[in-house]
This record gives sequence, structure tokens and C-alpha cells, in this order.
Amino acid sequence: MFCRLYASVDGKRQDILQDGNVSCAYFISSILLIFGLIKKVHATVDGTIEDMKKSGWRRIKSPKLGSVLVWEKQKLGEDKHSHIGFYTGYKKAISNSSVQRTPVEHSFTFGGKRRIKAVYWHKNLD
Repeated sequence: MFCRLYASVDGKRQDILQDGNVSCAYFISSILLIFGLIKKVHATVDGTIEDMKKSGWRRIKSPKLGSVLVWEKQKLGEDKHSHIGFYTGYKKAISNSSVQRTPVEHSFTFGGKRRIKAVYWHKNLD
């Protein structure tokens, strides 16, 4: 469901999510939009965060159930990419897997391999 998003790039129709390889922001922003917690769907982590901030999301120190996690940039192919997902509790998170090309639950630190850069919370989740 969150694998493909087509856009015109240099006049050509292109899947900007690379068949689910880089669709974490699309997954997270789609869910947030469904619940009225942001204004629109985004293809990038930066765009999602900007919309979240404008929609009342604030940084908090520690993850809590339902918070949005943003991980540090990591090399994916030729480029470095940020990553975004939801905290599901018990040191677990759900985000899009570039390997499985679908949302999956995993360790919130990817088994200690990826540092959390920011945690966001919205007052409507209280």
C-alpha cells in the first residue's frame, strides 16, 4: 500500500518511492493524515517533520506509545537518508523496511545500530 508514489521528474513519470525502498515518510504521513494530525501526505522525512511541527507536534525527551521517532541519517544506496516511524512500546517501533518494502515492527534502535535523533508527540494523543 505504501510502496509507490508517482510524480513527474524532469518531464518523466517516476516512482519517487523506488518501489517501497524509501517510503517511510509516505507511510507515516499517510497514517497521521488519516487521523487528522497533519495537513497532507509527504514523500520525505523533512517534509513530514515540517508539517508535524506546523500541526502542533512537539519534541519530547523519551519515546512513549504512539510517538513519532526520527532516526539519524544512514547510507541507503548512493545517498544518506533519515528514517521515520512510530514507537509501539516495549522498546519496539514500526517503520517501512527498505528490504521487505513494507512496514514492519522492529527494535526501536534497530538492535543498537541506529540512533534516535528526535521524538515527537502530539497533545491529541494524551
